[in-house]
Order: sequence, then structure tokens, then C-alpha cells
Amino acid sequence: MHRLPPFRYEAATSAASAVQLLAAHGPDALVVSGGTDLYANIKQRLFTPKVVVGLRPARDMHYLRFDQSRGLEIGALTTLARLAAEPVVCERYPALAEAAASISTPQLRTMGTIGGNVCLDTRCNYYNQNLDWRQALGYCMKKDGDICRVAPGSPKCVAVNSSDTAPVLQAYGARIRLLGRSGEREIDIADFFMDDGMRAWAKQADEIVTAIHLPVPAPNTVSAYRKLRLRNSFDFPIVGIAAVMQTDGGGRCTGARVVLNAVASKPLESPGAARALVGTKLEPDALDAAADAAYATGKPLDNTSGSIPYRKRMLRVFARRTLEACAAPR
Repeated sequence: MHRLPPFRYEAATSAASAVQLLAAHGPDALVVSGGTDLYANIKQRLFTPKVVVGLRPARDMHYLRFDQSRGLEIGALTTLARLAAEPVVCERYPALAEAAASISTPQLRTMGTIGGNVCLDTRCNYYNQNLDWRQALGYCMKKDGDICRVAPGSPKCVAVNSSDTAPVLQAYGARIRLLGRSGEREIDIADFFMDDGMRAWAKQADEIVTAIHLPVPAPNTVSAYRKLRLRNSFDFPIVGIAAVMQTDGGGRCTGARVVLNAVASKPLESPGAARALVGTKLEPDALDAAADAAYATGKPLDNTSGSIPYRKRMLRVFARRTLEACAAPR
């Protein structure tokens, strides 16, 4: 049994107090919301903080509200269980509800938060192991080593983004709000994710995610999220596909975003898939062409469960399933 090493827990009473605690303790501190991923990683000695700043008591980040003109605003501490069940999310942003409902188990969705899922640490077969295993291997550049065990010639870590909500939020055009010592800022969520497994987010060390904003969906918007995982009850995705499309009311696609996940260090958008859909009535040939484009976009590496050829083939399969779900009559 792996046990947590000793650390001091300090509770933040607000987003501002969390920033103050991070500033006071510097690199020795980490923040935790639900802790469903962080505590497991601490047990494996992937992180060794001296101070853990608890966000759960910060009431100013526990909210979810929708406005017809502004859209949906989600406080970072909104639980995944609430996100999956909230009527306005299920009605207006169904792919987000699907993604939240697909994460882990019911118990962990009750603990886990949207902010924590967006900031889920990148994953890799060579990194997400216990200390003895990594020590015997010789470590990797993401933790204690100087080489990528997946791609030894790579100058950067290729651990993959495994957040189920991330590709969906990007497909919806979400923006993310950050708070740090320099104040508050908001950026497009596509700019928040970095294509580097070690430096996965455009977030300063003293910044925390406080909220996520999604615009009002255009009329006749359809969306879906589908994922492949080895154990369908709770595993991380080894392929994830999010799609959001707009139609003109007559069934013709006027806009689309298709985003792949678990094949790169960030959610990977497929412009070719969108081009294959726009202007069509989402007939089978158009869906096939878009699935082919998604297949061409994704280039899996040997860093998660499943072989490279299998995951590559499944990109087309799950892209087609996601697009079919969007095109299905309502």
C-alpha cells in the first residue's frame, strides 16, 4: 500500500487567499480541489509538496450559472457530478455533460471538480508508476530524468492530455479565468493548453483557475463526446473525440469544430474534419470524410494503454461515432 508522505495542509477561504498562500510558500506548495488525481500522484512521489493548499472551503468558486446573453459560467470548484446532471448543461451543452459523466466513477465525480479536471496532469506509461519502478528504469525527463522514454530523441515530454472535459471545452470555444499575484486574466482555453507534457498549461506558478466561461450556443447547435478506454467503467481515455456543429435549421452544417484528445500533450483540433463537414447535410459520405481527416490529424505514440496501430485505427472509429451522434435526428 502506498502512503501519503507528510505535508502541511492549509485551507484557502477564497480564491484570493489561495493565491496568497501559494505566494507565501512558493515552489513548496501545490493546490488541491477534489484531490482524486493529485493525492494518488503524491503517493507515487511524482509530487513532493511541503504544503498543500486546499481550495474546497473557497466558496467564491462553487457556482454554476447560465445567462441567455452571456452564456454559461462555471466556478472552478463545481463538481463533475453536478456538471453531468445540471439541466442547463444537459440541454445547452450536452457534450460537456457527456464528458463529465464519463470521468472515473460516481464517487470520484462527486469529489472531482471541473478546475481539477482541466488541470489534470499529463499521463504516460513511463511516468505514472511508483517510485521503485521509475528508479529501476532510470526515470524520465518529466520527473528526475533527462530523457523521454517514449521518444528518446524528443527535446520535450510527450505525455498526453487525458482530461475528458478539455477537448469539449475547446470545441465549444470556452475561455478560462486565472487569478494570480499580478491580478486576474482570461484566455481562450485553446491557448491555455501547451504542447509539452512537462509544461502543460499557460499558467504561472502562483496562478489558479477560478472559472470557465462558455458562450451561448448558436441556434441549431449539436454536439457529442465519445471516448475509448480499456475498462469502460472508469479508465482514462486512450482516444477521445469532441465535436460541436452548427446547422442552418435545414440540416446543412454551417460551422464545426472537431477536437481529439489523448493523442498529444494538449487537445488537438482537426481543421480538416471541420472542412469536410461544413456545407454538407451530414450525410454518411461527409461523416466518413471528416472521420478520415480526424484519423490523419492524430498521431498516437507509445505512451498510454493500447498499441499505436490500435489507437490510430480507433481514431477513425470514434470520430465517426461522435459525428454520427451529432447528425442523429433529435
